[in-house]
This record gives sequence, structure tokens and C-alpha cells, in this order.
Amino acid sequence: MNLSAPDLPELSSMTALFLAAALAGASGLAAAAPLACLIEPSQVVDIGSPVVGVIASVEVERGDAVRRGMVVATLRRDVERANLGAATARSQVQAELRAARAAADLALSKLARAEDLRRQNFISEVALEQARSEAEVAQRRVDAVREQQRAAASDAEAARTQFAQRELAATLDGIVTERFLNPGERVDDKPILRIARLDPLRVELVLPLADMGRLKAGDTLTLKPDYPGAPTRSATVERVDRVVDAASRTFRARLTLPNPEHAIPAGVRCVADWGDAKAASGTSGATPTRDLRPAVLR
Repeated sequence: MNLSAPDLPELSSMTALFLAAALAGASGLAAAAPLACLIEPSQVVDIGSPVVGVIASVEVERGDAVRRGMVVATLRRDVERANLGAATARSQVQAELRAARAAADLALSKLARAEDLRRQNFISEVALEQARSEAEVAQRRVDAVREQQRAAASDAEAARTQFAQRELAATLDGIVTERFLNPGERVDDKPILRIARLDPLRVELVLPLADMGRLKAGDTLTLKPDYPGAPTRSATVERVDRVVDAASRTFRARLTLPNPEHAIPAGVRCVADWGDAKAASGTSGATPTRDLRPAVLR
């Protein structure tokens, strides 16, 4: 009986894998028998907006390749652009600071002259105190203008951040798999695009409980995707679950499959050849396992 995933089209992908593994374990097949697996994207993300707005443009279509940081959509941002320009202009105004400095310099000059005149008893102590007060007020005015400029710079940075939030970028290298919204539509909590990372691919492998302990992280298995002309590739075991599904008496392993040219599509079933598995340690002195499969599977 062939237990590969392609012969279970009426079931969902993961259900078919669990059933195939459970049947393999129940029939007493050895670990050398091919096992059904599923090839999936290593990561899938939905690109949405952190702010509510109306879409101005979407730069990519379904099937397009994108790079991390690439702008894929923009929202209308006329108001944010105007706010940014005004805030930037306020942060760069120097006239008020120059006027405050000039007034402070004049007040200090008057204070120096008043102190000289007081030493010669030409003015009263009250006049000298008034000159000191005017110099202090002028200096405080300079400090206030500087604080206003720092506040204006902070406002400009906030406006720049709000403007940038209207520009949406890809968060990973991958392929656009879905486009949910179009220009002119309102976006709030709904995603605009879905991007899948296809290099590397993730392979989900379901094994019968009888194979527990025979596979470990770092081992290499040979995979055969289930479509015409598919190349045979090697995948590395990334992790092996330590929790068993009690109902099907199976457990799962995750493999990493390099796919630099995107030659292998995601979403297809595959067969993992346990017989070609190579241990990560590279030892060759292990005792070979006897192939207990029925002759039809050999």
C-alpha cells in the first residue's frame, strides 16, 4: 500500500500527513519507508498599516518578488506632508533666536556700563539692579527661544514619523501571494498584501511513534516534491517534536529546504526518503537497519 500524500487528495494537507504516518506505524513499516511531507513557506506575513487611511497606490501584484524594505504601498498623505513642511520650517527659523541674542548682548552691555557708573557714584544702586534684572530677563529670553526650537524640532520629527507611516514596506524577502485591497479603499485593521518567504522553505514531516528517537536535528533527508519534473533535494532537520499526538500516535519534525532560485513552489506535498537520511555527526559505523517494507514498496 502506497502511503504517500499524493494518494490522499480528498483530505487536507496536514490531515493527510497524519493519516499516512499513522497507517505506516500501524502496519509496522520500518523507518526506511518513504514518508509523506508538506512543503510550506518558511514565513508568511500580512502587510498592513499602523494608521487608518485611504490607499493611494499599491506598487506590486500577486506573484511579484519583493525585497525587505521595498515600498509596496502608500496611503494618501497630503495633510501629513503639509504638517511636515510647516513643522520643519518652524524648527529651522533662526530670526527669533538672533533677535533674542542681540537683546541679551545689549542688556549685558548696559549692565557693564551701569556697573562702571555705579563705581563712580553717577547712578544709584536701584538703577544698577534694574540693569541687572534687564540682563537676566534678556538671557532667559534666549533660553526660552532655544527651548522653543527644540520643541519645534521634536514636532518636526513626529510629523516626519507620521508621514513615513503612510509608506508601507516589505518586512522580508519573498513573493506576494495575495493582494487584498486596491487604491481608493480604506484600510484600518485589514491587511493590504500577503508575502511568503520561499528561501528557505519549511518542510513538515509527520512520523509514526515507532520512529521516535531515530531522527534528530541536523540529519539530512532526501525529498521528492510531488509534481512533474520536480528535482530531488536534500533538507536538513531543524527540530523534532517531543510531544506525540495520542489519537494518531504520530509526531512531527520540521526540516529546512534551501530554495535560492525559487525553483520549488510552496504548498506542494512531497515524499521524504528515510533510507537516504544522513546523520549530522557523519558517523559511518552504525549498524544498517533491515528494510522491513513489503516488496511492493522496495
